[in-house]
Amino acid sequence: MQKEPMLKATFNRLSKELEHLKTVERVAIAKVIDTARELGDLKENAEYHSAKEKQGLMEARIIELTDLISRAHIINPSTLTHKRVSFGSTVELIDQDDDNEVSYTIVGSQESNPEIGYISISSPMGRALLGKEEGDEVEINLPSGKKVFDIENIYCMKEID
Repeated sequence: MQKEPMLKATFNRLSKELEHLKTVERVAIAKVIDTARELGDLKENAEYHSAKEKQGLMEARIIELTDLISRAHIINPSTLTHKRVSFGSTVELIDQDDDNEVSYTIVGSQESNPEIGYISISSPMGRALLGKEEGDEVEINLPSGKKVFDIENIYCMKEID
């Protein structure tokens, strides 16, 4: 079983979502299905079919969350040194082609959000950066092509909620 690295805040959010689905949403959908059943012929009962579909999607999410939570490996980035790029490191990079500076934070797949610079530890870029130190050169294959960066700075990420 492969562990899923994540922040405590993410673990708490996923656990809360799972509990809500199990205790609130399951009950609500069951009531909708019971009410729709009372309307008669199930073959042409749109409310029943809609509720059953919603129930299937919810049960799939419950299975997904249960799996994620069971494999969770909670990491507190502030307990790591960040001399080398690791989980929870924010890495400032200088593009060797145009001297532009970019910054990425290495997080778990559940926290990943490339639009704000959070990249998954298991992404190609995350894997390429792991273990590197300030001053190292790193070559990364991006969708736009191969890029070479210099690692300018590494430090512990700021807390996220």
